[in-house]
Amino acid sequence: MKTDSIFYRLFQELPSIFFELIGNSPQVAETYTFSSIEIKQTAFRIDGVFLPREGEQNPIYFVEVQFQNDPEIYSRLFSEIYLYLRQNQPKNLWRGVVVYPTRSLDISDINNYSEFFTSQRVTRIYLDELGETLSLPIGIATIKLIVENKDTAIVTARELIDRSQQEINPAPKRQQLLQLIETILVYKFPTMSRKEIEEMFGLSDLKQTRVYQEAKEEGKQEGLQEGLQEGLQEGLQEGSLKAKLAAVSRLLALGLTVEQIAQALELNVEQVRQAAQED
Repeated sequence: MKTDSIFYRLFQELPSIFFELIGNSPQVAETYTFSSIEIKQTAFRIDGVFLPREGEQNPIYFVEVQFQNDPEIYSRLFSEIYLYLRQNQPKNLWRGVVVYPTRSLDISDINNYSEFFTSQRVTRIYLDELGETLSLPIGIATIKLIVENKDTAIVTARELIDRSQQEINPAPKRQQLLQLIETILVYKFPTMSRKEIEEMFGLSDLKQTRVYQEAKEEGKQEGLQEGLQEGLQEGLQEGSLKAKLAAVSRLLALGLTVEQIAQALELNVEQVRQAAQED
């Protein structure tokens, strides 16, 4: 699984983590919607955009996740942002956030864009500099798990699983975080199956508990918009249009193109694009 897909899922399902990451109150997330946006008539796609809900005066946040060397990242990012601004003419101000695993990957020349960084209109975050995992809020600690080395990741993941049981409410949100931790572990340990990881970290036992089963059922009742994987799978099996449209954002996060999703779900391309924008 691609790293940016994990971040897309994280910000879509638990947007409060993003606002904690940039130093805002997690409650601010309630005034935003998150999606990946394709710029019309170009090959550009912005990794993630937090759009204020209608009537809110908060800034738009453009998010770029960069886990490889890219000397053109800033020229591309600002091109994407200004094309979006031209095409959509939003009234809200904008901010940019670029997430790196480590400072050593931030190699792009900023001379032509220095005012954006000086004014802090664009913020750069280096995950390995966030601090000690135990001292971080659980959401930010989960993000940092992505860049932990394999030896410390095992201990850190177990600590996060324990903390989630104590700190995260309501139960469906706790389930979402546990599933995200599980996905990160699958990404970090590609030679292990999901079942092996569940057994190694006690997740298989956890999934049999009454609290987890109740959260799973509650997630299904709340629908696919809550982003719970079990609800997604059952909705797709039902084959309803609503379930198919709700699946679009997840399939985009896995790296599928609009055309591939349309073919897989037996939808037309315009339906898929509209569903992606609404998410």
